Amino acid sequence: MRLLAFVPIKGTLLLILGILIGFFFPLPLEYCFGILLVSFAILGYLFIRKDTKGSRFEIMAGVSVILLGMFSYLQYQPIHYDHHFSKIASTDASQLHIKIRETLKPNAYSQNYIASVLTVDNKKSIGQLLVNQPLDSASKLLTVDQELVVRSHVYDIKPIVNPYQFDFKKYMERNGVYHSLRLSNQNFVTLPNPSRTLIGYAQEIRSDIIQKLKKENFGTEQLSIIQALLLGERVNISEETYSNYIDAGAVHILAVSGLHVGILLLLIQFLLKPLHGIPHGKKISLLLTVLFLWAFAFIAGLSPSIIRACAMFTFVAYAMYLNRPSNSFNILALSMFFILLVINPNLLFQVGFQMSYAAVFAIVWIFPLLQRWWYPKNRIVRYLWQLLSVSIAAQLGVLPVSLFYFHQFPGLFFIANLLIVPFLGVILGMGICIIFLSLLDIAPSQLISVYNGIIGLMNRIVGWIADQEAFVFKSISFDSVQLLLGYLLIGSLIYAFSKTNYKRLMLFLGFLLMFQGYTMYQEYKSDNIKEILLLHQIKNSVLLDRKGKNLHVFTTDTTNAKQLIANYRVQERITQTDYLPIKNSYLINGTSLQIIDSLGVYLPLNSSSIMLLTASPKINLERLILETNPMEVIADGSNYPSFIESWKATCKKYDIPFHYTGEMGYYAFDIE
Repeated sequence: MRLLAFVPIKGTLLLILGILIGFFFPLPLEYCFGILLVSFAILGYLFIRKDTKGSRFEIMAGVSVILLGMFSYLQYQPIHYDHHFSKIASTDASQLHIKIRETLKPNAYSQNYIASVLTVDNKKSIGQLLVNQPLDSASKLLTVDQELVVRSHVYDIKPIVNPYQFDFKKYMERNGVYHSLRLSNQNFVTLPNPSRTLIGYAQEIRSDIIQKLKKENFGTEQLSIIQALLLGERVNISEETYSNYIDAGAVHILAVSGLHVGILLLLIQFLLKPLHGIPHGKKISLLLTVLFLWAFAFIAGLSPSIIRACAMFTFVAYAMYLNRPSNSFNILALSMFFILLVINPNLLFQVGFQMSYAAVFAIVWIFPLLQRWWYPKNRIVRYLWQLLSVSIAAQLGVLPVSLFYFHQFPGLFFIANLLIVPFLGVILGMGICIIFLSLLDIAPSQLISVYNGIIGLMNRIVGWIADQEAFVFKSISFDSVQLLLGYLLIGSLIYAFSKTNYKRLMLFLGFLLMFQGYTMYQEYKSDNIKEILLLHQIKNSVLLDRKGKNLHVFTTDTTNAKQLIANYRVQERITQTDYLPIKNSYLINGTSLQIIDSLGVYLPLNSSSIMLLTASPKINLERLILETNPMEVIADGSNYPSFIESWKATCKKYDIPFHYTGEMGYYAFDIE
C-alpha cells in the first residue's frame, strides 16, 4: 500500500509498536533508556557520516522509534520510579498530601476523583490514585485543584471477580492509576489557597456555565443533552435517553470529542473564509481557527477527550491550510504521533482515542472513493449522498472496535446521521451563542424556547429510531482476534474497491475465509464447553451450570442475576438460558456440594463434600467442621462481611481451604 511509503505513517506505526511492546513486555526503565541512548548514538553516527540513504540508516531509525515508544510508555508509568508514593507509604495509615486532578462519573455509592500524590509523610512523591468520596458523606463534593491532607491506608484497586466483568482495575492501570483510598468525614482536611492549574480554571468556568444554564427555561431532558453536547457533562442524562442514543447509533453526539470539534472546525473555517481575500489572510484564518478550537476546549472543561480531539484537529486545520489532499494521512499520522509521544501514550488503550482515529482515517480514505464511485449531478441528491458517504465511511472505520467493546450494531445508524448530523453545526453554533449570552444574563427567552424545541425534537427523532428494535442487533460476540481480522477484512475490501483486480479480490476473499473460519471454530468450541461456576454478587447467590450453548442459572434473585451474566452470555455465545431456584445440594463429578442458607439446615457432610455458605447462616462453623471435616468451604456475596472474617479465621485454624468470592473471585468447580 502506497501509504506505508510516507515517513510520518511509518514512524507512527513504529511508535505504536514500541508502546505495545512496552505494555506487554516491560523492561526496567533504566535499561530501556540506556538502549535508547545507544540507538540514538548509532543513528547520529550514521547521520554525521552522511550514510542516510542505505538500509542501515532506515533500519536503525525504525529501531530507534520503536525504542522511543517503549521508553515513552514506561516513563509515563510513575509506578516504575523509586519515589512513587506506593513505595514510600508505610503499612500503617500514612499522611498523604494530594491534589484533585479530575472528577470522574459517580456511581450509586460514591463520587470518584483522580488525584496526584504530592507528599507521603512529608516526603516528596509522585503518582496518581483513585479517591472515593461516599455520596452520603456530610462533606462537600470536591473540585479540581483542591488539595487535601488525608490520613489513610492506600489500597490496590480491586480486580474483577466474575468472568467478562468490566475490568475497572485494568482500565485504571491503563491510565497510570494502580491504587485507591477512601475518604470519610474524619480522615481528611481541605487545605486553603491551593495552587491553581489551567484545567482547574477551565472546570470552574464550566461549572459557572452549567449553573447559568440551569437558570434558563430549559426542560430537564433538554438541559442534560445541552450539557453533554457543549460541555461534556453527561452525568444528568437519564438512563432511558442514553440507551436511546446508543440504540440509534447516535451516542457519539453526546460525547464532546472528534465529531463536535470537526464540525466546529468546518463552521469556523466557513465564518473566517472572507479573511482569505486579504494579505496573509489564510495564515490569520489558521491562527484564529486554532485559537477558537482551544477556546471551545477551555469552556468544555479541558477534559482528556476534548484535549485529544483539539490536538488532532489542530493538525487537520494545518492540513486544510496547506490544501494538499495527499497530506491528509501524513497530518493525521503526525497528530497521533504527537499526542501519543507528548500528551499521553496511555491514550492508545482508550476506546475514545481508538474510535476517533479509526473514524477519521476511514473518512479520509473511504469518502473520496465513494464520491468517485458515484457523483450525482443533482445538488440535493449529491449533498445527501455526501452525508451518507461520510456516515458509511465512519461506521466502517469504527465497526470492529464498536463490536469488540459494545457487542451491538445499530442498523439504522445512517438515518440518525442523516437527520441529525447535518444540523449539528447549527445546534453547536446556537448553543455556544446561548452560553455567552447566558453568562452576560442577556439570553432572549425566544432563543431559549427555540433551542429547547430543537433539542427536544432531536431527542424524539432518536427515540423513534431506537424504538425500531428489529434493526438494533445486540449481543454480538466479538473477540480480539475477530477485531484484528475484521479490520483486515474491511481494509482489503476497500483496497479491492479502489482498484479491482484479481490479486486484490483474492486478498479480500482470503481474509473473508479466515474470518469465517475463525468464527466457525469459536462456535464449535462453544458447543463443547462444560463448566460450573459460582459467581459473586452482593445480596445474591448465582450458580451457573453450562453445557455448550445451554446455560442453567440457579439463583435467589433472577432480576439481578440477568444483569450479572449478560456479558458472560454474549462472550460465551450462549443461546438458551434457564433460571431456576437454588437447591440445598448438588452432586458435581462425584463431589457433594452442600448449600447452607439463612435457615442453617444441612444434610450430612463428609470429607469429600464442599460446603457453600449463603445468606449469612447463623451456624457454629467450628463445630460443623469438627463433625464433618469438609473438603473446602466457600462463601459468596450474599453473606455479611463480618461473618466472612469469622469463617475465614475458623477455616485457617483447622487448615480447611476457604474461598470467598468477593476476594478471590468466582469459583470454578472441577467437573472433569
